[in-house]
Amino acid sequence: MPYPYILPTTSSFSFSTSFTCESHPSLTLSASTHRGVVKDSLKKHKRLPVTSQGPNLPSILSSLNSYLPYLLAIDAGLSDRTVSGEEVSVVLTSTPAIEWRPTLSDHAIPGKEIARVKVQSLEYELFFVLSAVGYTHTLLARSSLHPLYVTSGAPLSTQERTTAITTATRHLMDAASVHDYLARRAEGLATTPPCADISQSTARAMSSLALAEATLLAVLKDDPYPAVVAQDRNENDREWMYKAPEIPKVRAHLFARLCLAAADHAAQASSLCQSSGRGASKLNEGLLRYLEDFRKTSRAKACRFFGIDAELSGQTGNALGWLRCGLQELGIELKEAKKGLSLSRIKKDWSERREDKKVEKGTNWGADAGKLEETRVIEMLDAKWTKVNDTMLTQAIPSPGTLLAGLPSGRDMHTIKPYQPPELDREALEAMRAPPDRSDDFGDNFGGNFGDEQLSSDDDGRTLVPTPVGAYPGTPDEARSASTRSYY
Repeated sequence: MPYPYILPTTSSFSFSTSFTCESHPSLTLSASTHRGVVKDSLKKHKRLPVTSQGPNLPSILSSLNSYLPYLLAIDAGLSDRTVSGEEVSVVLTSTPAIEWRPTLSDHAIPGKEIARVKVQSLEYELFFVLSAVGYTHTLLARSSLHPLYVTSGAPLSTQERTTAITTATRHLMDAASVHDYLARRAEGLATTPPCADISQSTARAMSSLALAEATLLAVLKDDPYPAVVAQDRNENDREWMYKAPEIPKVRAHLFARLCLAAADHAAQASSLCQSSGRGASKLNEGLLRYLEDFRKTSRAKACRFFGIDAELSGQTGNALGWLRCGLQELGIELKEAKKGLSLSRIKKDWSERREDKKVEKGTNWGADAGKLEETRVIEMLDAKWTKVNDTMLTQAIPSPGTLLAGLPSGRDMHTIKPYQPPELDREALEAMRAPPDRSDDFGDNFGGNFGDEQLSSDDDGRTLVPTPVGAYPGTPDEARSASTRSYY
């Protein structure tokens, strides 16, 4: 959590080949210049190691936000709308030919890279750019939350933890605003989008997902139990005794309703994504699985907080019943939660170690939407409360079905604010009234850097190294011996 998006990449494009602006002749050249920066930034970001991609995200967001005003100005000029009070006149001279590589669509051939889609409309160019802005905000939220789950370093203080969660929440709400704006803008389109990544239903689903993740972070900020479990696994922790802070009864019930609201938003996102068709209009299984896991995790958290509320009231039997409901929502049988050597226990321990390694390396961590972390918390509380109930209180444990039938409705905490697209100021527009000082050759990959554009947008250039004759594909030429002597 949040979802590990992959940023899309694009081909080169020169606006002067398809558009002319009589009122501001330099507008197309300026737009091509900023688009070239975006293209290079996205390609270089994908070639970076996973550990270096997080610090590079602010640069990606800056380049996207710098390109958006010029793209929106050309779009406004085509519709005879004003920009900062000035009239911009743009004429379409030929159909644009732009290529983008989607990242949410399903793979036509498993294991093979998704093919680029051709975009012949400026509106869909804008959709891809806005989607990339939303993805970047979500990735920035992931980067802020990553220190909370690392167990190899010193535990974060309460202030550091609160700051990280607040920053991540702000980025997620910004992402929700961008996707909501994209979904509203797509409502008036009569054409079919070239891929599922920029469809109206996908944009609405990503907005709901970002809102659900932000809602769950409001609970995480004051939820001490994940920190207790993480501290218990931290090898650098020197505290031999830790007492979890108590949660007031009212707040426990409030947190449970917030979790139910997050589950509702995730269910709505999952329903919108499931409505996609097949082929190019189908989303990948990883995203669909994440949405379903997020819904289950949110409901399991709600059950845990209802259990905490019952335990604070002295109803340990009901508290254990709610924990059983949480395990049922996660799809874990009760026998798997018990101690003992079994195949399921070995498989679970192996999955936990693999997820911990992903967190330490920063590679695709949290792809299970927090199911593993919530399972650990519920198992910890189940062991603690079972011991108390077996030795002191001996209360009956109700069945999960009886408790789940009385679940209340969710309660929303955040409201998506309208997204305000960036707009060129009057000074920048006045400067573009002058004729361009050079030719717009960005469609030729910055004037003829042949070779880079011939590669796939996801290539890192290693295919340019010749493979020795008879060697395995991908073996560098330096692997062979420099000696010219024969073996015989």
